[in-house]
Amino acid sequence: MHRVGSAGNNTNSTRPRKEKRLTYVLNDADDTKHCAGINCLAVLKSSVSDGRNYLFTGSRDGTLKRWSLGDDVASCCATFESHVDWVNDAVLVNDNTLVSCSSDTTLKTWNCLSDGTCTRTLRQHSDYVTCLAAAEKNSNIVASGGLGAEVFIWDIEAALTPLSKSSDTMEDDCANGINGSGNSLPITSLRTISSSNSISAHTNQSQGYVPIAAKGHKESVYALAMNDSGTLLVSGGTEKVVRVWDPRSGSKTMKLRGHTDNVRALLLDSTGRFCLSGSSDSMIRLWDLGQQRCLHSYAVHTDSVWALASTPTFSHVYSGGRDLSLYLTDLATRESLLLCTGEHPVLQLGLHDDNIWLATTDSSVHRWPAEGRNPQKVFQRGGSFLAGNLSFSRARVSLEGSTPVPVYKEPNFSIPGIPGIVQHEILNNRRHVLTKDTAGSVKLWEITRGVVVEDYGKVSFEEKKEQLFEMVSIPAWFTVDTRLGSLSVHLDTPQCFSAEMYSADLQIAGKPEDDKVNLARETLKGLLAHWLAKRKQRLGSQASVNGDVLSAKDISARSLTHSRIEVDGNAENDSMVYPPFEFSAISPPSIITEGSQGSPWRKKITDLDGTEDEKDFPWWCLDCVLNNRLPPRENTKCSFYLHPCEGSAVQILTQGKLSAPRILRIHKVVNYVIEKMVFDKPSDGANSDGTFAPGLAGGPLQNSVVGDGSFRSGLKPWTKLRPSIEILCNNQVLSPDMSLATVRAYVWKKPEDLVLNYRVVPSK
Repeated sequence: MHRVGSAGNNTNSTRPRKEKRLTYVLNDADDTKHCAGINCLAVLKSSVSDGRNYLFTGSRDGTLKRWSLGDDVASCCATFESHVDWVNDAVLVNDNTLVSCSSDTTLKTWNCLSDGTCTRTLRQHSDYVTCLAAAEKNSNIVASGGLGAEVFIWDIEAALTPLSKSSDTMEDDCANGINGSGNSLPITSLRTISSSNSISAHTNQSQGYVPIAAKGHKESVYALAMNDSGTLLVSGGTEKVVRVWDPRSGSKTMKLRGHTDNVRALLLDSTGRFCLSGSSDSMIRLWDLGQQRCLHSYAVHTDSVWALASTPTFSHVYSGGRDLSLYLTDLATRESLLLCTGEHPVLQLGLHDDNIWLATTDSSVHRWPAEGRNPQKVFQRGGSFLAGNLSFSRARVSLEGSTPVPVYKEPNFSIPGIPGIVQHEILNNRRHVLTKDTAGSVKLWEITRGVVVEDYGKVSFEEKKEQLFEMVSIPAWFTVDTRLGSLSVHLDTPQCFSAEMYSADLQIAGKPEDDKVNLARETLKGLLAHWLAKRKQRLGSQASVNGDVLSAKDISARSLTHSRIEVDGNAENDSMVYPPFEFSAISPPSIITEGSQGSPWRKKITDLDGTEDEKDFPWWCLDCVLNNRLPPRENTKCSFYLHPCEGSAVQILTQGKLSAPRILRIHKVVNYVIEKMVFDKPSDGANSDGTFAPGLAGGPLQNSVVGDGSFRSGLKPWTKLRPSIEILCNNQVLSPDMSLATVRAYVWKKPEDLVLNYRVVPSK
């Protein structure tokens, strides 16, 4: 597991962020499929009440999905969306509760047969939570481990019982408006812990439920396993040892040494006497916990072992890992068979009757024949080899060319995913992002609408990037990552409000062409349009009485503490969403953010119900969308000097250094020069700072000069013949459509104030 930044707000980040971030994740049109590797899976076999089999998958795309399984058919019937980073493991603790863990440092409980209802968020870990273990016959008990060298044992029934209003350990997602259903999961089906195996519930009225801590790990934990009754827990990680615990008290009972690299997978038999471990040293070891020693070691794989599953009788083990292969090994005879070889490393296994599901770094899930109820049937096919007991023995055999032949060539069923994005480039126009996915397809996304505008197919990413290059300079108002297999667009204040464009350049009909449009503000309005509509419905007549301002006192007080606040002048169109910022309702993006209370959350924009407020959203987002206010921004102006070209007979009167918006076009500077030439003399009261102000809607003469030396419009057109003027920079003639920012970035290329020159073009 790689240590990389979270897609959401990582509370453990070493780089402090002054304000909360808002991220939106662009989803594919087919939301029934995963778009990143599958880290975990769990099988729920049919019960009397339902009669269906279900497969649960947890992905690096941050979601879990429930698949209804039929005869060689699987349909996605629910997506569980709340985690803000990779889902690393998931376990079923009874017939209707799913527990998941994530790199967002949380565990979450779900009503597994619901439409995706998260019933509780459990917080105790300080770092990524990597693994879970459940007790088969004592379904209250779940253990969690992670990169913070922590192992916690949870009593799920106690954790789901609200003890007090405030809790540092857990949060009821339904209570803070982040869950749409508003219904907590009834927990009558959770069995209580028998008195002989009781775990004392560590409770505190002010903090709520606190899990038992199994203290002793010094480094990251990657694997956990528990026996059926929940009386024994084993853990492994980067310390290369297998630790054994009593989960009822969290006390250590023994430590087993033998592996020479990270322990990545663990299994316990139902009684808790025998333990299987898989390691990055490529070995599988069988331990007798009663004798506290290793009984056998099996050299089956040629690389790290990441996944283990055993037959119900613990006589055979299925193993997979980094070498892309799935093996079946008879623990008694040491016979091994290569069942299959795929294209991706195996991360987790799920035995389901006579088949086995493989979770890999691919977004698809494959089912292979396994003969789990009678594994000897596979060995009767021949092709087995004897597993050595030294880690280098398989590697040596492989080098000698005697690689075993897989028993099965193809899976007997697959649940396809969609290719994840692995490469991206933000284009200079700061509205388009070029991407390449795992299938090699190159696409162009418009991030202000969240849609693919061009699918180029399998072409060269670098060549397409060069073809799409534009010589324009727009501030970097957002950042992007593809950690979740899709585009995650991050907005941080105040940087996100630095980019503006003229409405004419965005082709917004019915809006004056010289109106400046703030890209982040309009994007936020587009993202929260559904939320605003829902909110207005909820407020109803109350909004018309009190004014449509969310917690106005709180937001205003908060805003005033941040020096000056700029109020956008286009308040009359405050709630209108312009076409370049309308997000798709077919594949709506998901928001990842956090407010003044609670923690990061994730939800589709169409699932927002209008109850979310400053506890859930960053205050600056609401201040922008509701109060039409933007934070102070820097570098919105560009200073420059305007001089005649050497030898030019044309002179105009300028007042030294000039200042104009960065997005001002060169043709406006041309107009300025012309007007300065054709007026007999400057009007009285000329402004010494030479400030440019972009014109409002006007007549043919867009930017006439008036007394203050600024641009205005609406004056009558000059009737005399207008001379043709060229503007140059560094002796290069500038295109009239270039902005001052573009000239500065691509032509001037110096930190000093920009110097422009003008000259009359000789008439032909």
